Amino acid sequence: MTSTNEPEVSDEPEASETSETSGIDTDRAVTTADNNRAITTTDTDQADTDQTVTDQPVTDAPIRRSWRRALVTYTLPGCWLGLIFACLSFTPSLLPRGGVVQGLVVGINAAIGYGLGVMAASIWRAFADRGPRPARRWAWRAFFIAGATLFVVMFALGQYWQHEIRQLMGVTEYSIPYVILSPFIAAATFIGLVLIGRGVRGIYRWAARVLRRWIGPRAASVVGWILAAGVTYLVITGLLLDGLVGLANDAFSVKDTTTDEGVHQPTTSLRSGGPESLVPWDSLGRQGRKFTGLGPTASQITEVTHQPAQEPIRIYAGLQSADDAEARATLAVQDLERAGGFKRKNLLIVTTTGSGWVDPASVDTFEYLSDGDSASVAIQYSYLPSWISYLVDQSKAREAGRSLFDAVYDQWSKLPENARPRLFVAGESLGSFGGEAAFSGEYDLRNRTNGTLFAGPPNFNTLFREFSDHRDASSPEVEPVYKNGRTVRFANDPSVSIPPTDQPWDGTRVLYLMHPSDPIVWWSPNLILHKPDWISQTPGSDVLKGIVWMPFVTFWQITADLPFSTGVPGGHGHKYTTEYVDGWNAVLQPTGITSADLDKLKEVISSGN
Repeated sequence: MTSTNEPEVSDEPEASETSETSGIDTDRAVTTADNNRAITTTDTDQADTDQTVTDQPVTDAPIRRSWRRALVTYTLPGCWLGLIFACLSFTPSLLPRGGVVQGLVVGINAAIGYGLGVMAASIWRAFADRGPRPARRWAWRAFFIAGATLFVVMFALGQYWQHEIRQLMGVTEYSIPYVILSPFIAAATFIGLVLIGRGVRGIYRWAARVLRRWIGPRAASVVGWILAAGVTYLVITGLLLDGLVGLANDAFSVKDTTTDEGVHQPTTSLRSGGPESLVPWDSLGRQGRKFTGLGPTASQITEVTHQPAQEPIRIYAGLQSADDAEARATLAVQDLERAGGFKRKNLLIVTTTGSGWVDPASVDTFEYLSDGDSASVAIQYSYLPSWISYLVDQSKAREAGRSLFDAVYDQWSKLPENARPRLFVAGESLGSFGGEAAFSGEYDLRNRTNGTLFAGPPNFNTLFREFSDHRDASSPEVEPVYKNGRTVRFANDPSVSIPPTDQPWDGTRVLYLMHPSDPIVWWSPNLILHKPDWISQTPGSDVLKGIVWMPFVTFWQITADLPFSTGVPGGHGHKYTTEYVDGWNAVLQPTGITSADLDKLKEVISSGN
């Protein structure tokens, strides 16, 4: 058994009975019996080092670490980098964070920093060709003193930055108890993740120890890591992800059978689920019943626009209405034709988000600005809420968007040119992803529609990324200009401007609404290691100027913003409301609508009536 007492930091060796006072352990040998041979290895946090073969017969006894030591034994290099990552987590992101979320972000980033520190120390030892060594007591004292000071300073700065973001967005909600609790949440998260990492390492060591009975030590180490990685992947994707998604799907499928208070079955044949409809009311799902059971009437539209109005047509097919996306799209088109939707002046195809939700602010605005001479059609593709669908139902959204547009377009294109309604497409968030799926690019959107309005497009949207990545050189990513804005344009706030304001916007208009503070728009796995343009450039109007990019840290900050992207006032984050008024006004180009009418409509949309 070999060991060393030289005063250098270690890369988390195993705990020993003789090293408790140093807070770090010395090397100890792991031995296994194999045909009267023993293999001596140095036990480190990352992997066994080169093996030394001896001629002494030994026993095959597994190494066990107590839970107490697993909780308190850490390496100095890992702790330093973990501390730095934890402190950097207090820097601002896109949205204000509560104490619980802040604690989770700090804990996750600290665990990542710790792992990187352990890895860096292991690599350094490999180049130095030596094993881990215990750190001196003064080094640990310096770490605790400097670490506590740095953490307190960054914690205070973090609260200041959060205050600035809340003021920028008009957020008043603030919980002091949760803020005080956040360091404890961070510590618990950090410890839990480190223990999980050590558990994976334990699987590797066990597998490598067993494999050494039949194969060489180096091969056993490689195969052991492969087995450990495979088991981890299967547990995460099979047991955790698929299992949780299955449970969520079961739970939300039950919720889909409910009907919200105030929603009633239509008494008009102009709505799915109403008299003469081909789609039964009970098959529409919770969101489908909201879509067809609510909405402005002709009299309400006239009150705002002061123009004679018609009763809008709304068509919807739920998951229970037909077996698959193509069948639901076919059924919806049949019900649309029955209700006279192809005889209206304006026809809107909407791709839903998640559980089948259609943003009422968008469709209501469309109906008001078209004087009710409109028909809107949508289908459901999932039971899951948007944030889960965002992760697991992207293919279903794509299939639903393509199937619905193709079914409508097939019927629409058979009509005489002078008898066709104007054809529009809309979608928010994952709905914009599905809506884009029916088109190959700018000219396809221009040639097959009369206008498109997408809001809060996810960063992985194919066409959104194409337009943004190939934007004109002088335009920023936060509000890009594509091909001088001839067809496709982007706006943070369409009431202020839709650039480029000095260029003509003829023919079909395609408009993307995107808030600078919307994490759905900016989240991407590329944030882990690559700095995006939108952080390098001048920040948007509702983004704090102090935001910076840091490897790993920024990714988890934006990730933590995702579930709370709609928990901010309208006009920020992923909450689009009155922006639809100016957006649809630009795309539809209605006649007879005054600025006063738009202001009144904004009041109606913001109130939800």
